[in-house]
Amino acid sequence: MNTTTDLGTTPMKRLVLQLALPSMAAQFVNVLYSIIDRMYIGHISGDGALALAGAGVCGPVVTLLTSFGTLVGIGGSITMGIRLGEKSEKKARQVLANSFLMLCIFSLLLTVSFLLLKDQLLMLFGASDATFSYANTYLTIYTAGTFFALMATGLNYFINCQGFPLVGMTTVFIGAIANIILDPVFIFALHMGIAGAAIATVISQFLSCAFAMLFLFGKNPGKKVPVRITFGQYSSRVMKRIIALGFSPFLILATDSLILIIMNAVLQKYGGAEQGDMFITCATIAQSYLLLITSPMIGISGGTQAILSYNYGAKDIRRVKSAEKNILGVMLIFTTLMFFLSRIVPQYFVRLFTTDQTYMNFSVWTIRTYTLMIIPLSFQYVFVDGLTALERPKTGLALSVFRKSLFVLSAVILPQFFSARSAFFAEPVCDGISSVISTITFLLIIEKHLQKRLHAVVS
Repeated sequence: MNTTTDLGTTPMKRLVLQLALPSMAAQFVNVLYSIIDRMYIGHISGDGALALAGAGVCGPVVTLLTSFGTLVGIGGSITMGIRLGEKSEKKARQVLANSFLMLCIFSLLLTVSFLLLKDQLLMLFGASDATFSYANTYLTIYTAGTFFALMATGLNYFINCQGFPLVGMTTVFIGAIANIILDPVFIFALHMGIAGAAIATVISQFLSCAFAMLFLFGKNPGKKVPVRITFGQYSSRVMKRIIALGFSPFLILATDSLILIIMNAVLQKYGGAEQGDMFITCATIAQSYLLLITSPMIGISGGTQAILSYNYGAKDIRRVKSAEKNILGVMLIFTTLMFFLSRIVPQYFVRLFTTDQTYMNFSVWTIRTYTLMIIPLSFQYVFVDGLTALERPKTGLALSVFRKSLFVLSAVILPQFFSARSAFFAEPVCDGISSVISTITFLLIIEKHLQKRLHAVVS
C-alpha cells in the first residue's frame, strides 16, 4: 500500500472512516484493560469493594505513566506525518528514531521514580488506611511493567500515522484479549487477588509492545513499512519539536490524573468516614463507564490526526477543512448514540462490578450525571486535537487547561455549598462550557492559520 498516496488522494469521507473506525475500536478495546481489571477486582470474595477502591486510587498513576507514551507518540507521529506530506522520508525516519530513544529514556526514568515515590503518591491520591495495601500491591506490579505500557502506547501512533489502522487496532486487540483470558486465571484460579490483576495487565501490555516493535522494525513479511525504526540521527532539535507538539495531549492526559486525584480527595473529605470509600468506589465504576465513551472519542479525533498533519504538510487546505468536517460528523453521531444509551443501560454495566444495591443505585446516578454534556464535548475533542495536528499545540493546550481548571474549581467549590455528591456535577459543567469556548476559538483562528501555512516556505 502506498501510504502517501492514500492520505493525499483517497476521498475524504472514506479516508476518515478508514482511520477513525479502527482507531475507535482499538481505543474501546484498550479501555478494557482497566475495566476488566476493575470488574474482576470488584468480585473478589470478601473485600471486593475495598480492592476496587484501591484500584481506583491507582487510576491517576496509571494514566500519568501512559501519558508519557502519548507525549512522544502524538508529538512524533504528527511531526512524521508532516514530513511525509512534504515527501521527505529521510526526515520522517529521523523522527521515528528519536521518538524510540525518547520512549526508552522515559520508561527507565519513570519506573525508578514511581517505585521510589509510590507510597507518598498513593496517600496523596486518596488512599485510606483500608485501601492502601490493595493500591500499593497493584501499583508496584504495574510500575514494573512501565516499559511495555509506554512502548505499546507510543509506537502505535507511528503505525497508524503510516496508514496501517488495522495493524494498530490489532496491537491493542492482542493485549486486551490476553487480559480477558489471564485476569480470571491469576485473580481467581491462582488466588492472587488484586496482584493477579496487575500481573495479567503487565503480561498483556508486553504482548502488545512486542507486536508493535516487531512491526516497526520491519519483521513482518506480509506488509512493507515505509518508515521503520532505525538507530542514529539523534537530534535535540527534533526531540524538542516532538515534545512541543506532544505536550498539549500529554498535559491533557496528565491533568486527567490530577482531576481523579482531586475528585478522590474531595469525595473522601466531604463523604466522611462512612461514605468516602463508597463514593470513591462508585466514582471508579462511573469513570470506567465514561472511558467507554471518551476512549473511542480519542480514537476518532486522535486516530485521524494523520490525515490532518499529512495534508497540512502537503499544503492541501481544502482537504484539511473537509477532514475536520467529516471527523466532527463521525464524532457527533457516536456521542449522540452514547448519550441515549447512557440513559438506558448503565444499570447493566454497574452489575458487572457490584451487586450491592446501594452501590448500584448511586453508580447509575453518577453515570447519568457524568454524561449530561457528552454531545457538546464532541467539539472540544475534535477542535483541540485538530489544532494540535495543525501545529497549534499551544492553542489546544490553553483550551484543555481551561476545561480542566473549570472542573477542579467546580469539584472543589460545589461540595462546600451543597452535599458531597454535588462534586459529580463538575463533569457536565466543564464539558458544556469548555466546548462552547473551544468552538468559538477554533472558528476565529483556523482560516488565518491555514492561509499562513499555504504561503509558508518549507525548510
